[in-house]
Amino acid sequence: MFFGRMRELDELARLYKKNDFQCIIIYGRRRVGKTALINEFIKDKESIYFTGQETNATENLENLSNSIFSISSEFAETSPSFQNYKQALNAVFALSVTRQIVFAIDEYPYLASSYGGMSSLLQTLIDEYKDKSRLFLILCGSSLSFMENQVLGHSSPLFGRRTAQFKIQPFDFDETRAYFSDAFTGEETAILYGITGGIPHYMSFMDKHYTLSDNIKQNFLKPSGYLYEEPLNLIKQECREPAQYNTIIRAIAYGASRLSEIAKKAGLDTPQCSAYISRLISIGIIKKEYPYRNQTGKKSIYRIDDNMFKFWYRFIPDNVTLIQRNETDLAFERIVPHLSSYMGTVFEEICMQYLWRMNREGNTPVRFFDAGRWWGNNPIKREECEIDIIADDGEDAIFVECKWTNETVSTNVLDTLIERSEIFHARHKYYYLFSKTGFSQQLLSHAKERDDLFLVHFREMTQSSL
Repeated sequence: MFFGRMRELDELARLYKKNDFQCIIIYGRRRVGKTALINEFIKDKESIYFTGQETNATENLENLSNSIFSISSEFAETSPSFQNYKQALNAVFALSVTRQIVFAIDEYPYLASSYGGMSSLLQTLIDEYKDKSRLFLILCGSSLSFMENQVLGHSSPLFGRRTAQFKIQPFDFDETRAYFSDAFTGEETAILYGITGGIPHYMSFMDKHYTLSDNIKQNFLKPSGYLYEEPLNLIKQECREPAQYNTIIRAIAYGASRLSEIAKKAGLDTPQCSAYISRLISIGIIKKEYPYRNQTGKKSIYRIDDNMFKFWYRFIPDNVTLIQRNETDLAFERIVPHLSSYMGTVFEEICMQYLWRMNREGNTPVRFFDAGRWWGNNPIKREECEIDIIADDGEDAIFVECKWTNETVSTNVLDTLIERSEIFHARHKYYYLFSKTGFSQQLLSHAKERDDLFLVHFREMTQSSL
């Protein structure tokens, strides 16, 4: 059953109603739901749907021909396939002059790689037909680097031909809440978000009739579980030398964040490690971060940008022997004590999303236009420190601390946040404390006396309407 993506569907429907030529680019990491979105959009429309295969040009041409043949008897004399790609694509463009057709090419990078002239051919046909065609062309791909550089990039033959583009993102926490509805508690849903990363395909394997514990056991901690080998399989598909990439991801999962630290833990020289990391960034697994408002290389760090990968590399490799011996319960017992600390950065992400939503609705003291995490040197105390979130509008600023612990947040957390905020200059400063468990009575009383302090209980975040 299809879920979500209403903004994307509404925009696609708006473009379709124009009844003229459209070239739509849809891209995003694997498993994020691009194909499901396309299928939902075309289900009630005359369409040609083709998926590029990681094979040669001849086989892709044969498969493309079969997809085109399925739409019209006009091609009955062309058998068993079109003689070449120009003939095949020209037939589709020509047909779209008389009627509106959706032509979706999924996994376009595979097709373009098997036939190097594909983008140039499409460019020629688009230029020839764009003013008379009613073709709704969709080019979709999972290779982020290919789609951004060789389809959307300035050097691509297709540059300037697209009429819209959609980068499909994982579901955020609110969308994850809506997906699981009332099947799990707010805390359980947060953990589910933290282990699936909001990837619809992974979420679909979480059974609403099972407990959270059983879902983790069934999907991650059994040799037959779908997610037990998923990251390894994706790395093998996307990267040569998968062992090196696995070592790097695991080093980051265990806390290494600077390039020198990662290289040392992975047993690689720095330039070599940097090349591997660049590839992981291009496929959406790793991200490079800078301290808020400090886009310089000296302070940059690397983090895993996919929560499922983060969870898997943090917990599964250490428990492989137990999993292979079907010691599922024992493996789970080893993970549970560390789940709270694992959820720390996930909770920061959830709080960031909540803050942006409140900002969009006009419910923050500062209508900020940017936000991010900060770390660096505190010149006052001469020590390294960090602030979970800073958001500002250029004059006023919000400083945020997020606590996913079983203890209530006390005034000392606020004192530390205020102290660290002194590093920054702002006309007015406001403070947000987010807590999974709640706040001490002293802090609650303190908040009543200040108009610059906001306390947000996680329960409040999960009770808001969707």
